[in-house]
Amino acid sequence: MQNNHPAPSRHPFSKPGISCLAFALCIVAGCSSQSDQPAQRSSLHKATQQKAIATAERPVATSPASRQAQESTMLHERRIYTDTYDDALISYNELPQLRAPSELSDRERYAHFDDNPVQRVTEQPLSTFSIDVDTGSYANVRRMLLDGQLPPQDAVRVEEMLNYFSYEYPQPRSPAQPFSITTRLATTPWNPNTHLLSVGLQGFAPTTSERPASNLVFLIDVSGSMQDASKLPLLKKSFRLLTNQLTEADTIAMVVYAGGTGIVLEPTSGENKATIMAALDRLDAGGSTNGAAGIELAYSLAEQAYLEDGINRVILATDGDFNVGTTDFEQLIDKVEKRRRQGISLTTLGFGTGNYNDQLMEQLADKGNGNYAYIDNLQEARKVLVEELNATLHTIARDVKIQLEFNPGVVAEYRLIGYENRQLRREDFNNDHVDAGEIGAGHTVTAMYEISLTNGDRQYHEPLRYQQAAVHDAAPRDELAFIRLRYKTSTSATSQLLEHAINQGEPDKADAAMTDLRFAAAIAAFGQRLRGGTYLQGYSFSDIRKLARKNLGEDTGGYRAEFIRLVDLAASLDQEYPDRLAKR
Repeated sequence: MQNNHPAPSRHPFSKPGISCLAFALCIVAGCSSQSDQPAQRSSLHKATQQKAIATAERPVATSPASRQAQESTMLHERRIYTDTYDDALISYNELPQLRAPSELSDRERYAHFDDNPVQRVTEQPLSTFSIDVDTGSYANVRRMLLDGQLPPQDAVRVEEMLNYFSYEYPQPRSPAQPFSITTRLATTPWNPNTHLLSVGLQGFAPTTSERPASNLVFLIDVSGSMQDASKLPLLKKSFRLLTNQLTEADTIAMVVYAGGTGIVLEPTSGENKATIMAALDRLDAGGSTNGAAGIELAYSLAEQAYLEDGINRVILATDGDFNVGTTDFEQLIDKVEKRRRQGISLTTLGFGTGNYNDQLMEQLADKGNGNYAYIDNLQEARKVLVEELNATLHTIARDVKIQLEFNPGVVAEYRLIGYENRQLRREDFNNDHVDAGEIGAGHTVTAMYEISLTNGDRQYHEPLRYQQAAVHDAAPRDELAFIRLRYKTSTSATSQLLEHAINQGEPDKADAAMTDLRFAAAIAAFGQRLRGGTYLQGYSFSDIRKLARKNLGEDTGGYRAEFIRLVDLAASLDQEYPDRLAKR
């Protein structure tokens, strides 16, 4: 579904030669809540603002070596801002020249969906859905916030925001069972009358040396819409990072498409990195976008180099702006589904702004037994293609489905937070011909329910007279729900079943597991708040920040600290446009 909004106005600092990273520095330097020391804040404000302007006006390097040195310096400066962020809080309203554009681009496309409703257990005891390990929504929302824009509601998929982060779930003991299952319970931060029930899956993580050989085809959009610095130039740098991780056992081929298609690189050993890098360096953008023809050619090339016991995957990198050839959404999905059944997966990497097609990118990956990520900067490329390379490439469980049966003697109501476009019918759970999600090596997957207990207060639904009488007193009083999972191994066409009861346990105990759950709750609240906050009981951005800050826990890579900064920025933008979230 295409959102219709006027194009954003040009930012006062947006002039030729200013890098996206420098602009991001300006935004980050100017976002936060109020400082406790006005005099120090004013001084820091002035110094930081001057530094941001100086950085933005720095001449752009022209040679590859000087560009690399300049980017390294700017990344170092960004880390300095990051490390000193909480010592230099600057009120967004103090920087009127950095205020957000009033509207979003009118050409970005997002599929519309409504939030999952609250279900009465006596009427609907089963919740069935497919897992999802995509993370594209979080990075895309981050891009919009750093650009000074509140995201459109349909751009926010809470499950992808949750699954952007890793949590400390127990590791599986052996690859015989490819993932562990962990359930946790805590009081809901935004509603003391309910509880949060999380279901966490931790994928088995083989070492890099244990990863099967890979047959990869880079499918790269070189159409005219890819000329921006955040598109093809960033794409080329991202694929260079991936290329450096591959070995002589891996092969890489490269297909490009614009008005037509072509093979830039025949299947080449990962050992020949100079050849692969040279092929990337030759890419230039221009022309219209015949994405469907590119997909066909890439799959054909993957088929030629097919590895019987290896990883066979096409990696599509584009802004999704297909405008030539097969442009019908359903026809493109059908093409990918047919190739999936032949054992070739599809990963999609989204780039750029303005005409971005999130709906197509997400659905192509879902139907292609792959995952979807959005690359908004080189650091995100490193996260997806270096830190999480095994998870991105190596699928350890396919068609993973979850079904929870809630105990009506204990649970009165429930609401699944997120996964709206992953819902399955009850009969789909046992049907091995129904497609579902995949788990990559080492992936963590989190699903979260908000539940009301039968002895709780202020439930959303009035109990029905006759259905309520049907609750059996014989139901186990210590069980919240019964969980079932179905999955296929990477080589099997028949699913396996895992099941066990979820006991009430001891909510709100103080340990690392609860710290993880509460931080995940902050993320879930943030996503819901950006979507309008229907069920948040007035829980604010300030409340979300406090919850996340208190439960930061282990923060390898600094991703959790970055999340807190995004909450601050969203709060500032919400103050600038107080009616935006309410209207959407």
